[in-house]
Amino acid sequence: MAITKQTKILVVDDFEVMRKVTTAQLRALGAVQIFQAKDGAEALRLLNQQAFDLILSDWNMPVMTGLELLVAVRASKKLSHIPFVMITAEAERERVIEAIAQGVNSLLVKPYTAGSLAERIAMAMRPRLRKIIGSSLNHSETEFHSDIGPQSAITPNDLKAESKRSTILVVDDTSDNVELLYQLFKDTCRVRISLNGERALDICTSDEPPDLVLLDIMMPGLDGFEVAQRMREHPNSEHIPIIFVTAMETNEAHIKGLGLGAVDFITKPINPDLLVPRVHNFLRYVELHKRLQAEYDTLLENARLREDVEHITRHDMKGPLAGVISIIQTLSEDKGLSRKQMEQLCMAEDSALQTLNIINLSAELYKIETGRFKLNPEPVKIGDILRRIVELSRHTFSEKHLSISIDTDVAAVNEEPPKIIGDAMLCYSLFQNLIKNACEAAPEKTQVEVKLHNENPLRITIANTGVVPIDIRDHFFEKFVTDGKLGGTGLGTYSAKLLAEAQNGSVSLDVSDEANRTTLTVTLCRYIA
Repeated sequence: MAITKQTKILVVDDFEVMRKVTTAQLRALGAVQIFQAKDGAEALRLLNQQAFDLILSDWNMPVMTGLELLVAVRASKKLSHIPFVMITAEAERERVIEAIAQGVNSLLVKPYTAGSLAERIAMAMRPRLRKIIGSSLNHSETEFHSDIGPQSAITPNDLKAESKRSTILVVDDTSDNVELLYQLFKDTCRVRISLNGERALDICTSDEPPDLVLLDIMMPGLDGFEVAQRMREHPNSEHIPIIFVTAMETNEAHIKGLGLGAVDFITKPINPDLLVPRVHNFLRYVELHKRLQAEYDTLLENARLREDVEHITRHDMKGPLAGVISIIQTLSEDKGLSRKQMEQLCMAEDSALQTLNIINLSAELYKIETGRFKLNPEPVKIGDILRRIVELSRHTFSEKHLSISIDTDVAAVNEEPPKIIGDAMLCYSLFQNLIKNACEAAPEKTQVEVKLHNENPLRITIANTGVVPIDIRDHFFEKFVTDGKLGGTGLGTYSAKLLAEAQNGSVSLDVSDEANRTTLTVTLCRYIA
């Protein structure tokens, strides 16, 4: 999706100069409706007052940082759909991963060109894939031109290798100097040539500027100082390192050049042993910057791929799986089934529920943990789910000779069974984990009681003989907490807590050492017709 005159963009940065530079770049890309905010708090006020199509935000700002703004935007139903581009001069990998987890659409590393900005905006605004049928990669080849040296046939592999090289622009009105500099760097860099300042300025302010400029000072027309001055005034070229290669040796010339942002001076006649290592040192910095941007782009692409795969997992697998579970449960109600057939159906249902639980833990739990889960609430007959899980548990734990009871607390035969407002598939995982945990913890030949209390909110209790060890009681619902269970992951109660909270409910633990009894209580929002 490209920027148009109708695209409404919010630029957020605490530095006025950067806001103006970004605004100028956006106008060059065709944007007209551009608004500015000096921090995240001001941006959030504007976002709640009017609709925007894109947010470009700096990371480090007072009052409210870019990351805090991102979290607030993604948490808002009104704003969560807006593409968000985070701009940063430096950020630790862990912080970048956090921004991706919070739902940033693109990351842009300073300094950047208008071309880089356009690429990241396109990345942020492009329609998301919701079905992966196949993929194809179209690699655009960058044609390599040189004004010096013989032209020969260039293969696609040559072009790919060439596009990875850093680009040096040599600016000098003397052909002998140009020839020398070209020969020094042609094997390691892409070398572009300009014999005058006007052409050099056009190249530097284009959408594909060079990575480094070797600039003569004394030239007809625009001299080197004028070129440098105008480069620093343009957003596409203001960040490009300049090395003056000149016969001028006065302190005044050096001071003026450094004031214009030159990173080094090399005096003529050129000493290759001095020039080459200096150029390569600056290009190492350029390469590190490119790698950082590429790494962030890769992290984002991986996150997008994971989200697309998760979407397929949730919608393309959970739907049919729910259908399978429903068919098995319907077949199980047939009174004419033999005991062996019933056992086989129970095994099939148990396997389907375990698969559903894996999907929920791998897909939904990650979104809940990162605050990006969105509940699509529906009325759920919670009593039916509890009875099915209890029936399966009786079969699974038959060798322990447990007495597993279920009480749905419906006072009258004709009374409508109570429902919760939530997600049936999440409820299966929630109660399967808790009831399974209770059955595993209960000693042989003891009782496990599951009861649905017909209250508002609905309350479900799961009680078993035996107590949770004292040293893990305070951490019972934390991730990876387990005690003495062979093969235990410590995710059962942790996931149950998150799955309950994702449905606006809760889960709590009560342990009675006197009664040698552990009770888990789940509350869920009651559905009111």
